[in-house]
Amino acid sequence: MLDFLALETFLAIGETGSVTAAAQRLNCVQSAVTARLRKLEDGLGATLAERHARGVTLTEAGERLMAYARRIAHLAEEAEHAVAAAAQSGERLRLGTMETTAAARLPRVLARLRAESPDLRLSLATGPSDHLVREVLAGRLDAALIGGRIEHPELSVRPLLTEELVEARAPGLGCEAARTLLAFRRGCSYRARAEAWLRHDGRAPFEVMEFGSLDAILGCAEAGIGIAVVPRVVAENRAAGLAVRPLLPAFAHLDTCAVARLDMPEPAAFGRLCDALSG
Repeated sequence: MLDFLALETFLAIGETGSVTAAAQRLNCVQSAVTARLRKLEDGLGATLAERHARGVTLTEAGERLMAYARRIAHLAEEAEHAVAAAAQSGERLRLGTMETTAAARLPRVLARLRAESPDLRLSLATGPSDHLVREVLAGRLDAALIGGRIEHPELSVRPLLTEELVEARAPGLGCEAARTLLAFRRGCSYRARAEAWLRHDGRAPFEVMEFGSLDAILGCAEAGIGIAVVPRVVAENRAAGLAVRPLLPAFAHLDTCAVARLDMPEPAAFGRLCDALSG
């Protein structure tokens, strides 16, 4: 079994490139650093580092162990944060979501959660699906609501509901403006589906104007600058001045899924949120 203290010492040696510097970082004597390294090497049956006049160089085996040592150190830091958060009063949920979902689906659900759990500490971040997945994997979000199903060995993926996407445009929109897509930046699942729809509909080449907010997209669509592809519930509830054009079924239906890391316990509040969205 790997000794955590010896592994921490090895990590310090590898990152500083010196037994002396590692000892200074760990606030211990050099002989202790050397002894811990030797103990780790004996336990693994491999030479991990070679000392020379300029310091220490990791062997091939040492480089391989270094990658695991960094991951273990990162998990240890996450564990400290998780325990500290759990020790505080109330639940915490760091939730990521697409802006369209935040606007159309979450207000009533979040209000219900807060009413049921007054001590819930909730933070909400919006962004494209690809960005939200990266934030969950990095541990900066507990979970996220994304568009479309994905497969990832480190994530649980739970379909919650299916959105019907429609093309929203100002009445009487001209042909040129109908070739301008108003969308979020790349990584947005709705944008990817919209681009596929425009190509299928014979409107390629087309122009894409990127925006940072749903309100800006809908406002420019109402002004006749271009078209937006959004869930029907958004077009009908937030943009009464827009005409709605259905997409073909192959392009119109997209699942909203909940994603969370498999190696972390799911926050209870997130489970209740998912049940409310899918119910």
